[in-house]
Amino acid sequence: MEDNLFSGIGNGIQIEGKVLETFQKNFVQVQDILDQNRVLINEINHNHVSKIPDNLSRNAGLIRELNNNIRTVAELYANLSNSFAKSMEASSEGESAGTSKSDGRGGQKRNRSSN
Repeated sequence: MEDNLFSGIGNGIQIEGKVLETFQKNFVQVQDILDQNRVLINEINHNHVSKIPDNLSRNAGLIRELNNNIRTVAELYANLSNSFAKSMEASSEGESAGTSKSDGRGGQKRNRSSN
């Protein structure tokens, strides 16, 4: 299904490759952070259950780290969304330019007269 994901994009393989590369890179980063969060949550839970004062005070720092990680994941997803939108705009513009060149008008729009 991934092969068909970007079929029909005007600039073809170039955009598809860049978009997929960006997606893969960001998703790997997100997965690494989520794995790290799982470890943090387990440690926070363990410290909470232990009720040992030092462990409980350590949780404050762990929770801050967890919050920062969540913020980073949100930023990565926002960047992914922006990258995807830009690539779709670029491919759309490429399709438009390709279409207008092939119809012999060289990309210029014709204005209709109101008469």
